Amino acid sequence: MQRVRDLIAGNVPDGLDGSGVTVAVLDTGIGMHPDLQGRLVCFRDFVGHRTLPYDDSGHGTHVCGILCGSGKLSGGRYRGMAPGMRLVVGKVLDRKGDGRTEAMLEGMEWVLKIREEYRIRILNISVGIGTMEEVEKESILRDKVDEIWEKGILVVCAAGNKGPGDGTLSAVGGGRALTIGCHDGRYALHHPGRCELYSGRGAVGGFFRKPDLVAPGTDIVSCSVNYRKTGHIIRNAYVTKSGTSMATPIVSGAAALAFQKYSDMTNIECKRKLQYTATDLGLPWNRQGWGMLNVEGMLG
Repeated sequence: MQRVRDLIAGNVPDGLDGSGVTVAVLDTGIGMHPDLQGRLVCFRDFVGHRTLPYDDSGHGTHVCGILCGSGKLSGGRYRGMAPGMRLVVGKVLDRKGDGRTEAMLEGMEWVLKIREEYRIRILNISVGIGTMEEVEKESILRDKVDEIWEKGILVVCAAGNKGPGDGTLSAVGGGRALTIGCHDGRYALHHPGRCELYSGRGAVGGFFRKPDLVAPGTDIVSCSVNYRKTGHIIRNAYVTKSGTSMATPIVSGAAALAFQKYSDMTNIECKRKLQYTATDLGLPWNRQGWGMLNVEGMLG
């Protein structure tokens, strides 16, 4: 995360840490990692229907760490983008990261239901939903994303990892949501596994720039659900993951900083600010959208 901040964040004003902003996360759940202590305000399980928070995959915990991990166990090195934000987490994916359309829709409906109670400003969906055989279900998901957007929530979703072919965006990435692809600048430029090579891409010649933005997503270090404490020694506190799932909460975290600074900002205004301040990488629209996330420019 330190590398990520060096690339995209620049000088973030003191005091901006996402405080007062609530982000909803629909993923595999959340583990009780020390770096996430005090961040979770509400949890709901749409898979196993358990009461207490858990994450039997680790994906959701990693995403939440990118969003708002304190970095406590790393001396701040692996802290998230906005450590002061609050989390509302819905478990819609199982231990393998798979999920039913119905569970995702239930999670989205839940976010709509509780949005005012918890003052949810952002919904993070680090789930690349591929092209489904049932076109009707794909349409229902997109409509629900648009409904959430219309209620004033900034929906940030992953472009998916089905690239690099044209038209390989996640099934919900073509709507009003802010869709995030992956690019790491010069990091891992010659690495055969860098996420830019499989990040979902939009259609060539489209009227809209999709994905909307790109952000780093290769070798992102964040909270591990498998951490273990033995006496005063903590092992496996962090884990490295790659993909557009990691790039997405980087953008959601940046948006939380913007909502903290500009409390009256709408989701539409936030989306435009993220787009218009992005750094043009000189790549085709269907690869980079408006460009690389530029946090300093967005907050300037």
